[in-house]
Amino acid sequence: MPTRYLALDVGTKRIGIAVSDELGLTAQPVLTLEVRRNRRDDLRSIARLARKFSVIGIVVGNPLHLSGDQSARAAKVQAFAAELGELTGLPIHLWDERLTTEEAHRILYEAGHARQQHAPIVDQVAATLILQSFLDDRLRPSPHSPSVP
Repeated sequence: MPTRYLALDVGTKRIGIAVSDELGLTAQPVLTLEVRRNRRDDLRSIARLARKFSVIGIVVGNPLHLSGDQSARAAKVQAFAAELGELTGLPIHLWDERLTTEEAHRILYEAGHARQQHAPIVDQVAATLILQSFLDDRLRPSPHSPSVP
């Protein structure tokens, strides 16, 4: 049974989107959605992608402060995520995204992309990092699970 997830890095100008493979092991970038004036248009576009990829859930980057405290931006993203959950009927997983955009810029820079070239793809890379972190955490054995010899 496929266990595919969609992930979002929701910004004020762009939404980076990534998807997992069908086994739910690896994350790949999909696209960057330019934020439109009408939020419902963005929600519908994301819902279409969720159907296209037959995902079982959506992971949304939660932009907390470095301290872990709630930010004003996090409240807006959480409201967006709640609307998306209502529209799609899919479970929404808020996931700590602290420092993912900085890490995405570092990865792109190390890959030889000039900082000026990052804008169209940095959000996709950040969404991929968010999703991979979520997937890795799901696969990590819990500290309370019995060990197998």
